Amino acid sequence: MGRTYAGILGLLAFAITIARGVATGSGLEPALLSASANLFIFAAIGFVTGQTADYLVSESVRTKFQAAMSAWEKTQQQQNKTQTKSAS
Repeated sequence: MGRTYAGILGLLAFAITIARGVATGSGLEPALLSASANLFIFAAIGFVTGQTADYLVSESVRTKFQAAMSAWEKTQQQQNKTQTKSAS
């Protein structure tokens, strides 16, 4: 997920910087230099954001799964106890 966010944010920053350069009428070279710098900066921010989001989602799913499995095991143990009592 980090690489996806990096690509999206980096290219978005690049495009916006180029558009700003065209709108303000600055030269081609300064606009491209600024856009390239923004591409790398925002790609790094996007990568960190994506990796963090991936970790948080994975941990949330893992926690919910473990809670569900724990509840399921408890119900299985209770069913086994009632079956052994009724069989006796």
